[in-house]
Amino acid sequence: MIEPLKKKLASQGIHTLLAQFTDVHGVAKGKYVPLDKLEELVCVGAGFAGPSIWGTALPRIGPRAEYYARANENHILPLPWMPGYAWAVCSGYVDGQPFDACPRQVLQRATARLAQRGWTLKTGIEPEFFLLKHEQGQWLPADDGDRLDKPSYDLRSLPRQAGFLHELNGVLRAWGLDVLQLDHEDAHGQFEVNFAFDEALASADHVMGFKLAAHALAEARGMVFSMMPKPFANQPGSGLHFHVSLWDAQGANVFEPNATQRGTDTPVSELGRQFMAGVLAHSTALCALAAPTVNSYKRLTVGESLSGTTWAPAYVAHGPNNRTATLRSLPGRFEWRLPDASANPYLATAALIAAGLDGIDRGLELGPACTEDLFKLSLGEIAARGIAVLPQSLNDAVTALEADAVVCEALGPTLAAEFLRLKRDEWLAYARHVSGWELARYAATF
Repeated sequence: MIEPLKKKLASQGIHTLLAQFTDVHGVAKGKYVPLDKLEELVCVGAGFAGPSIWGTALPRIGPRAEYYARANENHILPLPWMPGYAWAVCSGYVDGQPFDACPRQVLQRATARLAQRGWTLKTGIEPEFFLLKHEQGQWLPADDGDRLDKPSYDLRSLPRQAGFLHELNGVLRAWGLDVLQLDHEDAHGQFEVNFAFDEALASADHVMGFKLAAHALAEARGMVFSMMPKPFANQPGSGLHFHVSLWDAQGANVFEPNATQRGTDTPVSELGRQFMAGVLAHSTALCALAAPTVNSYKRLTVGESLSGTTWAPAYVAHGPNNRTATLRSLPGRFEWRLPDASANPYLATAALIAAGLDGIDRGLELGPACTEDLFKLSLGEIAARGIAVLPQSLNDAVTALEADAVVCEALGPTLAAEFLRLKRDEWLAYARHVSGWELARYAATF
């Protein structure tokens, strides 16, 4: 099958492959490989120095010092903005075996667990992002005219980015994605692209491809594409919401409610309710993977946000069409609203699967639905309702992850240890940093 694929790519003018893998932080890495080395890329992989990649914990010497990014021959797609080049999605291998700490391999292990039960998880992932510029030491929205007090669905700023969005739409459609809509979001310079749901691994691949394209197309227009969760304190942050459903081998949605469940507050099946209960039960640990940066916790605020309305959940709850809860239940599916734009889509999805399966295996009860606007309630009222609060710092989330055997087992011992180590280091660096805010407040005060 390799030779026909090589001829097909050559007929499309392809001469070079971008062998791309994803590190523990959810950042695309890779190298260029000439097309005539396609068979080696598929069967052996492109070689990398393992210790140079975040999150591998690989040694500097011996056979396990080499990390090989092995291409999936069914996912090699032309890069429309780079004529002659094609994007090859890769998984990590070490010493001839699937590498346990490769994020894509982590998700493949999770989807294999589902396959053993005859199930396929499908996700619709909704990336939000900013288009920025860096001027005189400041990060600003790329569009100086994007200044409305409430910029959601702004039809003055949206047309000024129509060229970028149209080109991005064209790339995604050329790759076979069904783009549903593109809009201006709640913050200045913030946008969202929605594409149709797909099998979980494919959806995570789509997110990585979306980021590759958006970075390149924004840079070509003199802008910076950013999936930083909250670049501006007084503006809403960027989420990466997951719409989640589970399907059987016959193509039926097993979260679809039966006739007696359709009119309930939680319009999903009993199996779906157990899956959701598992996600809620592990929410504090999932937070470390879904909100994996120091900046993430400027978005997950308890109480009144500086930006006014925020669509980021702070409370472990579920409710029908309730965007203030961690899980928003919808007919035959739920929306996981915890993840932010910096989440590694492979790791977040793998952890979600592990939590949901734990809920099913233990037959967990979902509990009553929340039909209130949680953002309007005081912390005392939240506590009185028995609703738990999500971690309010990266340090707290990492501590919760370390204590959660189910989620850590899904990551695997190597990646779990590396993730915990790297995130502890990130928190410590932040805690020891002296900010401009501190200097302005304290330098001449005492």
